[in-house]
Amino acid sequence: MQTTKPTKTIRSAKIVISGGFGVGKTTLVGAISEITPLRTEAAMTSAGVGTDDRQLLSQKTTTTVALDFGRVTIDETVALYLFGTPGQDRFGFMWNDLVKGALGAIVLADTRRLEDCYPAIDYYEQRSIPMIVAINVFDGCPPFELSEVRDAVNVPANVPVLRFDARDKESVKLVLRTLLNQLLVLRKAKKTAVSVQQQALVNTDGTDHGEGDDLIISALEKSVESSTYPVKVSDVVGHGKQGQDDLYKPVTS
Repeated sequence: MQTTKPTKTIRSAKIVISGGFGVGKTTLVGAISEITPLRTEAAMTSAGVGTDDRQLLSQKTTTTVALDFGRVTIDETVALYLFGTPGQDRFGFMWNDLVKGALGAIVLADTRRLEDCYPAIDYYEQRSIPMIVAINVFDGCPPFELSEVRDAVNVPANVPVLRFDARDKESVKLVLRTLLNQLLVLRKAKKTAVSVQQQALVNTDGTDHGEGDDLIISALEKSVESSTYPVKVSDVVGHGKQGQDDLYKPVTS
């Protein structure tokens, strides 16, 4: 008698990628997604005149008007869904729907115009959504130390800050691993707090980050430790330690 193998439950987690106009969100999703990314790019029109700063992006002719979407399978039980938010303020009304239920966020920054990432950082901080800051390396970017960037964007020492190249798949993998590590670290801290306080973990926006997310992060932890996405929890980037600049050398092209 032939027996059928039990079907494994695939758990999914939403990761949001945000940042200013032209910072590399669409490029990041395209570099790592295992499926053809869903893009909602439109030709730039006169509606952006006086609003979108194209001084450093003279060759940019399109812009995301709704979202970017991609998928990354961690292993046979866990998949990450990547949602890129639009970078312009006039599309900000979409953010609440796109971010709802997100497990974590990646905020992209360009050191030539760091002020563009402030709204995204504020948004996630106000909603207690775990995040990391990833500096996309553009030609001609000022070579600031990571500690200087951390001070400029005013994020706590426990929020990872790292450099990467949005065009390079391996570099984007490092960013995802860093966020997964951050989620694991925060999960351990929350479990300790819950064991003491015996209360549910609920974000200020009403999103439940309790048992449901705990199951997903547990699956992520097993996946990470099984070396499918090889990384150690102790290797979290950017917790105020020296030497983090050496963890990733930008790809030159």
